[in-house]
Amino acid sequence: MASGFFAILDDIAALMDDVSIAAKIATKKTAGILGDDLAVNAEKATGFLSSRELPVLWAITKGSLINKIIIVPIALVLNVFFPIAIKVALVLGGFYLAYEGVEKIVEYLFHRTKEGHEVVEEVKEDGNDAEKAKIKSAITTDFILSVEIVIIALGTVLTEALPIQILTVSVVALIATIGVYGIVAMIVRMDDMGYKLIRHSKEKGVLAGLGGILVKSLPVIIRILSVVGTIALILVSGGIFVHNIEFFHHLFPTMPGMLKEALIGFVVGLIVVAVFTGVKKVISVIKR
Repeated sequence: MASGFFAILDDIAALMDDVSIAAKIATKKTAGILGDDLAVNAEKATGFLSSRELPVLWAITKGSLINKIIIVPIALVLNVFFPIAIKVALVLGGFYLAYEGVEKIVEYLFHRTKEGHEVVEEVKEDGNDAEKAKIKSAITTDFILSVEIVIIALGTVLTEALPIQILTVSVVALIATIGVYGIVAMIVRMDDMGYKLIRHSKEKGVLAGLGGILVKSLPVIIRILSVVGTIALILVSGGIFVHNIEFFHHLFPTMPGMLKEALIGFVVGLIVVAVFTGVKKVISVIKR
């Protein structure tokens, strides 16, 4: 009886050892997309009132966990019975990411900047709705990025036994959520940490200087993340198209990979934005 119990413990230990090795490899493989995920979600989690930053981030984090809970079992099942569906889902997600990235660029280039009083009025009238819309957008984007993270992680353990596949993909998905949103939380609360350091040091000494740096750095970091997040959306979408659509894979064979992915992501996004804008105009004309 005792020997059987210890044999089970040995099996569990061996399984955990295999999972830890597989998870380490899978995490390295997903490092690039995790970096993009961080940039995109950090940009989406900013722009709220200080009192709303953590509640909004928690709402997005819960949405991300739900995304992973939905995606992991579906990906495992589809990989066994209908693997082509995974590729189709990735490509459709790529169109959405391309649209989001290019739409931000179009918005920046062609839409006029709102006056201060207009922004204040919008916050007063639509603050709650705007917050909900941004949370929904962040969770939707997270869903697509999560699909790619899960697929990449699954691809590293396809030759392993099913229990190792399940545990490895689950571990990577959990690390992705906790790691990404933990770092995002630290970024969006940099200014509060800075103010606390300044108050604690009574505005003197090294701690006060560090606090001042944190406070002054946050607006700069947010602007950088906004740019990096937009570029990441286009790069990720381009990468999805290049790796999953044969035509794009063989297009421009001598062009550097990142430049090719950025170009394809941007062009596809531009087409989707044009189509979507045209459809909206047609619908508005019909409604009249």
